[in-house]
Amino acid sequence: MSYLVFVGVFAGIFIKEIIGDQIGDIIIGISVLLGTCVFMPLFLAHRWKGKKLKDYTLSEENLKKMREKADEF
Repeated sequence: MSYLVFVGVFAGIFIKEIIGDQIGDIIIGISVLLGTCVFMPLFLAHRWKGKKLKDYTLSEENLKKMREKADEF
């Protein structure tokens, strides 16, 4: 899926350089918007599926664990 973004950007650059029209800029813009507004949220949702956010935040419990591990070294 992310290949579509790269193909769109390169096609936009190619069209902009060869034809010299504003359509290349539009293709590049649509590709970037598609990547950031559609593919990035899908990727993040896929990667965070089944994980607890609490494990990745700096809570008092996690800070104590970090301090204990630092004292071991």
